[in-house]
Amino acid sequence: MRSPKLAALELRRFGRGRLPRAALVALLLLPLLYGALYLWSFWDPYGRLDRIPVALVNDDEGATADGRRITAGDDITEELRDSEVFDWHQVSAARARAGVEDGTYYLSLTMPADFSRRIASGAGDSPETGALRVRTNDANNYIVGQISRTVFSEVRSAASTKASRSFLDRIFISFSDIHGRTVEAADGADQLEGGLGKAEQGSQDLADGLKDAKTGSGKLSKGLTKLDKGAGDLEDGAQKVADGTKALADKVNAAYAKAGPFLEDNEKTIGDTAQLVADSAQVIRGHLATLVKTAPAAAESAHTASDTLAGVYRTRCETPVLPDAACADLEKARDAAADVALVADDVDTLVADQDGDLEALRTDLGTLQEQAQALADRAPHLSEDIADAVSRINALDKGAAEVAAGAEKLHTGLGTAGTGAADLDEGVGKLKTGAEDLDDGLYKLVDGSVKLAGGLRDGAAQIPDYDEQDRDARTAVMADPVQLATQDLHKAPNYGTGFAPYFIPLSLWVGAMVAYMLIPPLNRRALAAGASAWRIALAGWLPVVAVGVLQTAALMAVLHWAIGLDMARAAGTVGFLFLVTSCFAALVQWLNARFGAAGRILVLALLMLQLTSAGGTYPVQTSPGFFTALHPFLPMSYVVEALRRLITGGGLQPVWHACVVLTAFTAGALALTAVSARRRQVWTLDRLHPELTL
Repeated sequence: MRSPKLAALELRRFGRGRLPRAALVALLLLPLLYGALYLWSFWDPYGRLDRIPVALVNDDEGATADGRRITAGDDITEELRDSEVFDWHQVSAARARAGVEDGTYYLSLTMPADFSRRIASGAGDSPETGALRVRTNDANNYIVGQISRTVFSEVRSAASTKASRSFLDRIFISFSDIHGRTVEAADGADQLEGGLGKAEQGSQDLADGLKDAKTGSGKLSKGLTKLDKGAGDLEDGAQKVADGTKALADKVNAAYAKAGPFLEDNEKTIGDTAQLVADSAQVIRGHLATLVKTAPAAAESAHTASDTLAGVYRTRCETPVLPDAACADLEKARDAAADVALVADDVDTLVADQDGDLEALRTDLGTLQEQAQALADRAPHLSEDIADAVSRINALDKGAAEVAAGAEKLHTGLGTAGTGAADLDEGVGKLKTGAEDLDDGLYKLVDGSVKLAGGLRDGAAQIPDYDEQDRDARTAVMADPVQLATQDLHKAPNYGTGFAPYFIPLSLWVGAMVAYMLIPPLNRRALAAGASAWRIALAGWLPVVAVGVLQTAALMAVLHWAIGLDMARAAGTVGFLFLVTSCFAALVQWLNARFGAAGRILVLALLMLQLTSAGGTYPVQTSPGFFTALHPFLPMSYVVEALRRLITGGGLQPVWHACVVLTAFTAGALALTAVSARRRQVWTLDRLHPELTL
């Protein structure tokens, strides 16, 4: 009998009675229950995180920065409550701590009281880092703690980005302010340049004026030196005058003390005498005709009067007794009397000679009359005139003394002025030098202000001036300068799809393992009939392969239409799984055929080794070296890698490689099973003993 018929006979045994049929149904559904339930439970855990209760504590008290109120804790709380991550319960810090401890909450997130203040400190002198506090309890669930670290890392990054945006926005605003202030500074530098230009011109004018002032101060100093010398001479002369007037006043006062009473006593006599002379001259002038007759007598009278006045003059003035003014009047009277006597002599001579000029005589007599009359007129007031003259002399003395004192002060003042003028000349010289230096400095300052204005304008052009839209764009970039540009090649849409390549072969291995618990690895009828070893091996393998095909079809149908597993290459996936179940059936058959009851334990052990070394969850490189060494020698390693390409997409080279490896494992396992079948056809004493003894 051929191997397919033997396989069909083996399967028909399950159609006899309800229990075998139920066993066959259970055998078909076991991989489905194993694989589908596992994948269903793991299908999309991240999509249901909103069912996980998490405590949210907001103790943030807020802060104020640059006049704006910052409530980072409230902002984050609002955003988290609006999100679909975790089932947030806003509670107190104590309640959150107790809840995480007793398992009410899987974890807690706390915004401390100084959270906003620390974030706002970035704009101050002592920046501090704000901290979000996370409390986990791995005794509740380890995986939730791992998930929370990822989620809260994103929360922290978002909060940091938001804080950075606020800080950088102030920086960009500062850039705009600096730009504006720099432009204003440049305008001010232009105005400074104009003002300095005027100042430079003014300093030039000042230097020129001080040059003229230096010349004038030099002349002033020299002139004051000359004035000082002249003032010294004036002081000496004024002192001499004062001394002279003092001596004169002393003499006049002494003479007046003596002559004053005499003049008062003889005023009438002097007046009468002078009047007499005047009258005589008038009479003579009026009586020239009788002059000849009266000339001798008149000459004699005139001589008498002249002698009298001369005697008085000698007595009173040559001593001297009277003041100069009085003496002058007496001198005039004396001279007049002498003149009268001379005239009288001349008249007498003229008359005597009879050859004189009477007209000339008349003129002389007129003069004599005037002078004598003047003396006669002033004679009553002669003492008063002399007293007035003495008073004037005393006033002259006082004034001369004051002039001498003033001349002394003038000399002293001019000496001081000369010293001051010399100092002034020296100071003006220094001012002139300083003005010239100022002019040079202002010239350089003007040149520097031009460069300053140009530099400020160049600097203003280089300082960015951002508007609100541009500032927002740049702030966004600088707050989060590095974006994770993820390009998922053949992205798995969910957690279950990613784990399907791992759980599907696991369920098929379990299906083959259970199938050989119900179906013998070696057909007893073929063994008893003495069939060839290959026919025996195939007769025990084909029924399980048939069952495995049905298991695969049921499993993939439920995964695709019920759970939602989408496959990039659905037909290829199913066809490859037929090869997988054939390979697994061959391996399980050989272990059971070769080792009997112990083979079932080895099947389970081999399953454990394959699960731990296939790299179905974490990359195999992260496993200990033992599992890394086993990885290339076990079939499930190739199955997992090939299913990933078939389900999510990608190159098919791993698939073809896996097909070759699985075919080799299948052929090798069947060959070893045939060897085992051949050995089972030979009875030995060992086979007579039961495999297990209790």
